[in-house]
Amino acid sequence: MTDDLPEASFAATLILLREQADGPPEIPMIGRSAQMRFAASRMVFPGGRLDTGDFSLAARRDLLVDGDRFDEVEIAHRVAAIRETIEEIGLAPCVEGLDSPDQIATLRQALHAGKAFAQLLEEHRLRLMLGDLHPFSRWRPDHAMPHRFDTRFYIARAPNLGKAVADGGESVYCRWGTAADHLARGGLIFPTQRNLERIAMASSWTDATAIAARYPMEVVTPWVEERDGVPWLHIPEHLGYPVTAQLLSEVDRAMDPRRVPRTSAPG
Repeated sequence: MTDDLPEASFAATLILLREQADGPPEIPMIGRSAQMRFAASRMVFPGGRLDTGDFSLAARRDLLVDGDRFDEVEIAHRVAAIRETIEEIGLAPCVEGLDSPDQIATLRQALHAGKAFAQLLEEHRLRLMLGDLHPFSRWRPDHAMPHRFDTRFYIARAPNLGKAVADGGESVYCRWGTAADHLARGGLIFPTQRNLERIAMASSWTDATAIAARYPMEVVTPWVEERDGVPWLHIPEHLGYPVTAQLLSEVDRAMDPRRVPRTSAPG
């Protein structure tokens, strides 16, 4: 990592899986607005940057199921993953006590208006079921780019209550599909593509959680190596990704891979 890089911002992303009787799970993804400063017009999972309220909520153990199992930073990431999903697609996974789609809509509207998530949970007598989120991966690019995030990816079951609808701001549409469907459509930045390929190996929720549990939760930091004089973008080979290298010329430029250091594997 370059010494003069700014600190990466903490972020959290949630991959929701909706099981099907006749095929692999479906996943909701959002199309980001063309006006966004990061990953504009790309397909992404719901998620975003952590805020101070996510850390404040970590101290409210009365609002958290399984809160004692995790440290403050891990709680804040899980809280952010749930909050951002409510804000961006109007689904409320891992929330205990919800009883109607109207209640979710009220929460979403209040979050967009800037109301504290902890206050909303208290008012509606809700709790977050943090143990229902399963860590899937963690990515942090260590190269110069306009916005650098240290992102924790989680998987969770898609809730039966509510309907996924884009917020019309950061996300302009929401689309369900299997991991293979989303991969075939394209419009994906490098980390999203690699994580979809990993999810695509799962034929069920049970398979997905087994993949998540099988591999160590190491930070994935892509790097560039040349093969026969041609640059490729690489990730580690021991973390369960079926594709661990891609021609640099084919990598989505939203990640700005031209600035990735040309080095050997991180060690």
